[in-house]
Amino acid sequence: MSTETVNKDILRGGQFLVKETKCEDVFTPEDFSEEQRMMRDSAREFVDRELWAHWERFESKDYDYTEQCMKKAGELGLLGVAVPEDYDGLGMGFVSTMLVCDYISGATGSFSTAFGAHTGIGTMPISLYGNEEQKKKYVSKLATGEWMGAYCLTEPGAGSDANSGKTKAVLSEDGKHYSISGQKMWISNAGFCNLMIVFARIEDDKNITGFIVEYDPANPNGISLGDEEKKLGIHSSSTRQVFFNETKVPVENMLSERGNGFKIAMNALNVGRIKLAAACLDAQRRVINEATKYANERIQFKTPIVNFGAIKSKLAEMATNTYADESASYRAAKNIEDRIAIRQAEGNTHQEAELKGVEEYAIECSILKVAVSEDVQNCTDEGIQIFGGMGFSADTPMESAWRDARISRIYEGTNEINRMLAVGMLVKKAMKGHVDLLGPAMKVADELTGIPSFDTPDYSVLFSEEKEIIAKLKKVFLMVAGSAVQKFGPKLEEHQQLLMAAADILIEIYMAESAILRTEKNAKRFGEESQETQIAMSQLYLYNAVDIIIKKGKEAIVSFAEGDEQRMMLMGLKRFTKYANQPNVVELRTKIANKVSEENGYFLG
Repeated sequence: MSTETVNKDILRGGQFLVKETKCEDVFTPEDFSEEQRMMRDSAREFVDRELWAHWERFESKDYDYTEQCMKKAGELGLLGVAVPEDYDGLGMGFVSTMLVCDYISGATGSFSTAFGAHTGIGTMPISLYGNEEQKKKYVSKLATGEWMGAYCLTEPGAGSDANSGKTKAVLSEDGKHYSISGQKMWISNAGFCNLMIVFARIEDDKNITGFIVEYDPANPNGISLGDEEKKLGIHSSSTRQVFFNETKVPVENMLSERGNGFKIAMNALNVGRIKLAAACLDAQRRVINEATKYANERIQFKTPIVNFGAIKSKLAEMATNTYADESASYRAAKNIEDRIAIRQAEGNTHQEAELKGVEEYAIECSILKVAVSEDVQNCTDEGIQIFGGMGFSADTPMESAWRDARISRIYEGTNEINRMLAVGMLVKKAMKGHVDLLGPAMKVADELTGIPSFDTPDYSVLFSEEKEIIAKLKKVFLMVAGSAVQKFGPKLEEHQQLLMAAADILIEIYMAESAILRTEKNAKRFGEESQETQIAMSQLYLYNAVDIIIKKGKEAIVSFAEGDEQRMMLMGLKRFTKYANQPNVVELRTKIANKVSEENGYFLG
């Protein structure tokens, strides 16, 4: 990475809300290097050959085939993309790890879950928190696929409240090992793993502690597995309960320090959230491809159904959301990569730099997890609708895609938890002085009592009106969140419905801005004519975002403000969401759908 990139003043996490981002400063999928494009093509080739061509095997609960495919991915180096070369990984940057996660995850949720559990929460905690002896002993085996990893955090009574787990770790009298006893559930890869990251509580510690636990079925060491869970989707992802009965773990297998388990779990989830967003991207592309092919071939009333406006609307919205999701995911990934590089240049170790780099953008990670997981669910739902009755049949991949998509809104922290986290973390950053929310919020409050300008600006430059609207939407968030913080203070976290409404505003701002900045950057360097469809998608996404923000803004305002304050804020909401020139929505959708139909699928990536 160049010194210029390292030294440039990149925005800190959450600052997108209060500072303008220039399009030149965002990374887009069109910026992939030749090496990254080769990695993308390699992952796609593996998926087409080993996964997509055999999707029925994953639906028939062929756990052995999932394990076989994981081993093959290890042989190709795909399990070690994020692992440093010292431990037999490829040592690639954060964007490249996102890219592989994206393109390897689109064919089946079963493999996607196995891959994510192994490379993320199965391997990463040791890479980032393990000491040198632990990394040498375990990370190489995990990176090459010789061993498979699992992550044991969730318990019957401890889901979202991860730190409330009851599993115990008791130190032996000779001080040489811990005995772990307890029950874990929903453990991905449990049926074929060789190593587990296990969280347990020592004595009455406030926080849990992490341990590296080896597992050999021939010598179970007090470990037993429940039956494979019967699940709505991800049928060939091995998911079992794991029981520990005085399982002996050497003291040197404690991960990091005593009581540091909750921190490990939370930071692992930050990475997991943005990687989950990436894992939902190619699934959308493939659904769009299959739906478009079907719509082009299916004849009704003597014409392909793709020619009907109702179908065009669906394809356009599916493609638009995918485009925005790509734009935001890779924007955040590059911010994380740059922050890691800055910290390494300042003398941080790889471990420290990556931990702090991801933690810096925890808000964006939560935003992406929510937005993209909900978009993939909507995309698969519309995919079924385009297929009609055939979409409901298990003989087509739409039905399994819809079921597999459903888990994305639950794991890595439910979407409800992530909505509240996004706003909560932003408020905490503001209180620490990392993001100046107070100053901009006060300016918005002053603006509400001022006389608005009635001048008609010159909107002849591409996206000049759209970018002005984005700036005004940020004022909506500052108005709503600023007033709520002022009213409730530290007790704001108790008002979950308000937090969720504010989160939806925040999410739509980030996603809409990301799409616009990507298109603006590409229009400047490739020409506006080449970006005609992308311009339409950016405009359509913003139009939809404005509608959501109007609804959620009004919901929040009428729920906590009264009298003159309420009237003033509702007037502000109307002012800050007003278009000077409303887009022709049907025209935008038609333009997008025609391009998708012409290319017989999603035409980017």
